[in-house]
Amino acid sequence: MSSPLSRRLLAEAAGTALLVGIGTGAMVLTSGQSELRTWLLPIAWFAAVTIPILLFASISGAHLNPVVTLALAVRRQLPASGAAANVVAQLAGALAASATVKLVLGNGDRLGATTPSGNLAWDFLGEVAFTFLLVLVVLLLVDEGAGRGRWRLVLPGAVVAASTYVIGPWTRSSLNPARTLGPAVLTGLFTDLWLYLLSAPVGALLAVLTWRMAHAPAKARRPQLAADDLR
Repeated sequence: MSSPLSRRLLAEAAGTALLVGIGTGAMVLTSGQSELRTWLLPIAWFAAVTIPILLFASISGAHLNPVVTLALAVRRQLPASGAAANVVAQLAGALAASATVKLVLGNGDRLGATTPSGNLAWDFLGEVAFTFLLVLVVLLLVDEGAGRGRWRLVLPGAVVAASTYVIGPWTRSSLNPARTLGPAVLTGLFTDLWLYLLSAPVGALLAVLTWRMAHAPAKARRPQLAADDLR
């Protein structure tokens, strides 16, 4: 990718900050309004994912999620050093977003922290399943491009919106270690944190394996979603 490293990392940090800020900000604003949240939060999380993708996909690939970066690194479409730098930028963006939400909106709803329902097996499987779907659509974007009119760029946001609606009541829907760690660090709430830090990589790696099996022999592709892919 032709973008300088510093520009790509800034895009990853800013994009992840937007994702976490919009999504968890909506959770804080609607705290205690259960009927409103049922529909509003999926819409908010769709916007939280889609807006930074539209803004930053042509600069950094808009990973916005350490396990998306992991998936591309496993496929050797991203060097290890670049992957590590991406993850640091994503975590920094998530922490900055949670700090901003706390400063502007207060500490309501635990800053949107992710905590499981108590049935850890089902919570784990739900997070794995939707992370699997999320990474699959990202691999579709990377390998097949954004489609005519860039319509495929809405697919990651659609998966996250569906996840928010389906498993949000159980797990508060993470699919993204950066999204989980931002609120957790700011609130000191680390309840069953392992579930989110393990389920997301498992889902991502299963998606890579499934995509490889479905598209073997894999065609060599560009390391990240680039401007050419957005046509």
